[in-house]
Amino acid sequence: MTGILDLLFHPLANAIMTILAGLSALYWVFTFLAGDFLGHMDFGVDFDTDVDLDVDAGLDVDGGAELSGFEKAMQYINVGKVPFMVVLSVFKFIAWIGTLVSSVAFNTFNWGWKSALLLIPVFIITFFLTRLATRPLVKIYRQMGYNGEEAHDLLGRTALMRSDISGTKIGNAELRIHTDLIRINVQSKDGRTIGYNQDVTIVDEVKGSNIYIVQAEVNLNNI
Repeated sequence: MTGILDLLFHPLANAIMTILAGLSALYWVFTFLAGDFLGHMDFGVDFDTDVDLDVDAGLDVDGGAELSGFEKAMQYINVGKVPFMVVLSVFKFIAWIGTLVSSVAFNTFNWGWKSALLLIPVFIITFFLTRLATRPLVKIYRQMGYNGEEAHDLLGRTALMRSDISGTKIGNAELRIHTDLIRINVQSKDGRTIGYNQDVTIVDEVKGSNIYIVQAEVNLNNI
C-alpha cells in the first residue's frame, strides 16, 4: 500500500496528475449527488463547432469569423459533441495513467522537479488518444439527443463590434453574459456600415448557422 501511495505522489509529475485526477473525481461525485451525472454541468463552456458559412454564396466572409486555433483543437477532441467536462476528465485520466507508466518505464524517481517536463510529451500523446477515447461517447451522447452546450438567448442583447461590417460582409462582435465573454459572427441587417467598437443590437439569427443579424444601437453617443 505504501508503495502505491509513493508511486502516486512521487516524482513531481505523478503528484501533479494524481491531484488533477482527484479533483475530477470529486467533481463527478458532487455531480452524481446533484443528479446530473451525464455531464451537463460544464461551466458554460461553449465552442462554435458547427459554423456554416455557406449560407449565401454572395457573403463576403471576414477572416476573423473563422474558428481560432484553440477552438479547432477543442473540436478535434470532440468538445461540443461530448460535454467539455467529460472530455477534460478523459484527458486527465489518460494523462494520469500515462504519467505513472512513464515514470516507471523511464525511472524518473530521482529527477526531482525535472520530472514535470515529462508531462509535455505525455500531454501531446494524450491529446490524440483523447480523440479516440471519446469517439464512442460521441455516439452515446448523439443517441441521448445531446446537441452541444445550451445556447444563450442572444436576441435583443447589445454587443460591441470587433470588426467593421457592411453589405453582406460578416464580422465579429462581443457581448458579456454574467461572467462569460461571448464572441459571435455578425452581419449588418440592412447592409449599412457598422464600425469597429460600435454598439449593436442583435435582432435576428441566420437559421442553420452561427451568424447573427445586428443593427447599430441608437444612443446618446451616436444620435
